[in-house]
Amino acid sequence: MKSRANRLQPAVDLAHDRQEVAMQKLAEQQQRLAKAEAQLAELRRYREEYAETAGGVTVSALLNRRQFVERIDNVIAQQINEVARQQRQLEHARGQWRDAHAREQALGSVIDRYREQERKVEERREQAEIDERMQYRRPMGESRR
Repeated sequence: MKSRANRLQPAVDLAHDRQEVAMQKLAEQQQRLAKAEAQLAELRRYREEYAETAGGVTVSALLNRRQFVERIDNVIAQQINEVARQQRQLEHARGQWRDAHAREQALGSVIDRYREQERKVEERREQAEIDERMQYRRPMGESRR
């Protein structure tokens, strides 16, 4: 007959696998966020550099320059939204990992408790066997005297 701890082991294994998958997704999301933040930083640097360079002196050149800066600003705004979206997804992935981790820990604690109970039951059984053997030895030893 399987012990309660052994019967629960597949659930613990499944919880562990789910926690591992959630951790992998969390790591991947952290990488996506870092990439989005790096792209945003690069866009901001590019805008600064472009704004610092001298432009043309004609009205048409100044208008083109201003329109280009506005396009860069629009791309930066879109990237800011992307970073915010990636941050939300990261928080979601972190929450999923926390939940999976908590489930795994809870099941592990239950199994540990069951194993401890089973160990104590086994110790009591062994002690009862020893006590029983000792009872049978005493009368034999006493009769020899």
